[in-house]
Amino acid sequence: MTNLQILITIMIIALITLLTRALPFLFFPEGKKTPEFVTYLGGVLPYAAIAMLVAYCFKSVSLSDGSHGIPEFLAAAFVLGIHKWKHNMLLSIGGGTVLYMFLVQMVFR
Repeated sequence: MTNLQILITIMIIALITLLTRALPFLFFPEGKKTPEFVTYLGGVLPYAAIAMLVAYCFKSVSLSDGSHGIPEFLAAAFVLGIHKWKHNMLLSIGGGTVLYMFLVQMVFR
């Protein structure tokens, strides 16, 4: 890419990023009631996104090969347990990641 193409690409990315930040304030001003559909989506989409991420993480786990999915399911159980106990998402995800990496690199080689 030439320098001009790089500059144009960066400017387009910056403009689109700015628009994604500003458009909600333009469509839903402070004094106006938010539509029920948007409120509904705001309530259900985070759970749907997490469910898709979990499904994506487990899509390639084979119960018949290798470690039989034991590290993945142990790490997932750890994440659920820690989150239920401490209600700290950073601790849950970080701890689960550390446990999973330990299991696949040290225990289930």
